[in-house]
Amino acid sequence: MRKLRAEQFGLTRKVDYGSPEQNESVRHIVEAVRTEGDAALLRFTEQHDRVKLEASGLRVTESEIQAAYDRVDAGFLTAIREAADNIRKFHEKQLRQSWVDVQPDGTMLGQLMRPLKRVGVYVPGGKAAYPSSVLMNVIPAQVAGVPEIVMVTPPATGGKEGIDPYILVAAAEAGVKEMYRVGGAQAVAALAYGTATIPPVDKICGPGNIYVALAKRAVYGVVAIDSIAGPSEIVVLADETADPAYVAADLLSQAEHDEMASAILVTTSETLGDAVAAEVERQLALLPREGTARQSIDGYGAILIAETMTEAIDAVNRMAPEHLEIMTAEPMALLGRIENAGAIFVGPYSSEPVGDYYAGPNHILPTNGTARFSSPVNVDDFVKKSSLIYYSRDALFANGDNIMTLARHEGLEAHARAIEIRLERERGN
Repeated sequence: MRKLRAEQFGLTRKVDYGSPEQNESVRHIVEAVRTEGDAALLRFTEQHDRVKLEASGLRVTESEIQAAYDRVDAGFLTAIREAADNIRKFHEKQLRQSWVDVQPDGTMLGQLMRPLKRVGVYVPGGKAAYPSSVLMNVIPAQVAGVPEIVMVTPPATGGKEGIDPYILVAAAEAGVKEMYRVGGAQAVAALAYGTATIPPVDKICGPGNIYVALAKRAVYGVVAIDSIAGPSEIVVLADETADPAYVAADLLSQAEHDEMASAILVTTSETLGDAVAAEVERQLALLPREGTARQSIDGYGAILIAETMTEAIDAVNRMAPEHLEIMTAEPMALLGRIENAGAIFVGPYSSEPVGDYYAGPNHILPTNGTARFSSPVNVDDFVKKSSLIYYSRDALFANGDNIMTLARHEGLEAHARAIEIRLERERGN
């Protein structure tokens, strides 16, 4: 791993909006699905996924879902149910209620909270299948009260046997009752515009490859999207008390995701840095995904040496990482100084996979430095808010002159007259 001074390093990378060829391909797919519906959807599924389907075969049947339960092991079922329970309990604490504030003059102001009606969850099936991401997308939407949640996933995530059974079981356990075997840009377009088989949604969420990301970007405005996520990141903030084996293992837990994932150690101890570098090499050789992890470590991994803990924390806040682990002698004492991070894991036993799979907080987090202004996926992402305004006659009389003054200051006479006509009528002028 590269060893650098902390002040020399920045984590933010140029966002990949795809090549001109990829953008043109996505534009063509999205427009074809918008205009042709199921016919284009089936054509692109055969072309890109090598799976020939009829429109009647797009929807996953109840018998397929039940058969999937027979193909997963009991340990997975226990784990996914307990994880779902933890995730649900955490997100239930985020729920907010509508509110109304009534004033003595008859003014009534408030905010009405309503769930989105229909949400589409994209579940990828390329380098790996991620049942945990099913839970992290579906459960907050459920808690928010979304009545219709639909899942789309490529038709051959499980190889020749079709959709990976673990994805189907995770979706069923999360409560999804509508699932379709379609992936890529064509799935995103179908969710956005609808086809004869797949009704349109209000929001699309879930990770995917560059084609999925570009398609989400293309349909944004027709529907809402969660984000255009970048490669995964982890930063470990550590002092001389940290265990090098723990640090190395956690860095590699993100490096194995993707060749472009970032794994960064920020430390005040050069001795720890050297020990972690050696430990990373030792553990790398043992990983089934060694090739992916090594490219990540070589290309985007680093050990940053800081003179002081203040300098180390400044570097962390500047990077605004997706995942931040604090492994210091007194981690709680540093927590209040962390300004920018998607998720913060405190202490040596709060390994990042605890949050990925089980603890309850959402693992869909802001990447590429966007934790400076963005938050993890939460219940509010699936709620729309309407402002409520009621003015009584007395309230309009008391405030009408101020409203007209402001309207005329902006040169909007019709705004002012909309108030003035009421005041004159009520005064009998």
